[in-house]
Amino acid sequence: MKKTILFASGSGSNAAQIIQYAQQKNTYTVAAIFTNNPNAGVIEKAKNYGVPTVIFTREELNNGLVLQKINEISPSLIVLAGFLWKFPSDIIATYPQKVINIHPALLPNYGGKGMYGIHVHRAVLENKEAESGITIHYVNDNYDEGNVILQKSVNVQECETPEDVAAKVLTLEHKHLPMVVEELLIKTTT
Repeated sequence: MKKTILFASGSGSNAAQIIQYAQQKNTYTVAAIFTNNPNAGVIEKAKNYGVPTVIFTREELNNGLVLQKINEISPSLIVLAGFLWKFPSDIIATYPQKVINIHPALLPNYGGKGMYGIHVHRAVLENKEAESGITIHYVNDNYDEGNVILQKSVNVQECETPEDVAAKVLTLEHKHLPMVVEELLIKTTT
């Protein structure tokens, strides 16, 4: 069965959706969750689903130790599901076209360094956008600039707070990310 690794920094709601989907469909498995945050909610979610976690520091991410641990698992896909640090070039080079990210906006709008979570939703609201959404894309060496795999939009005109926008966008994330992961894993040869 093909394996994926998830990277997350926060609560892990997308990670939980992917794990549930994988366990229900039985078409792929989540081999591990990697996190840079020893207090992240994703750790407890992983434990509840019996998925091992790897907690690492910035130094370990950049000195090759995380890549070594990834190589031990040999995943067919790496999913950044709410991971807040820039992803290292050595991992991207080792797993070309096998690292994807989900961004809570319609890229290229509201992407780049510092544009994550509530910051994105606040900017969407402040600019009085009629819609927002998600972009699932391949990861390259620049923030939020990899080739787009899927975009889905939602009307946010009636949203009054960034949290309102976030809730609508999160619904799209939970619906589409697990299916995209499955589709990409079905297409991969390794």
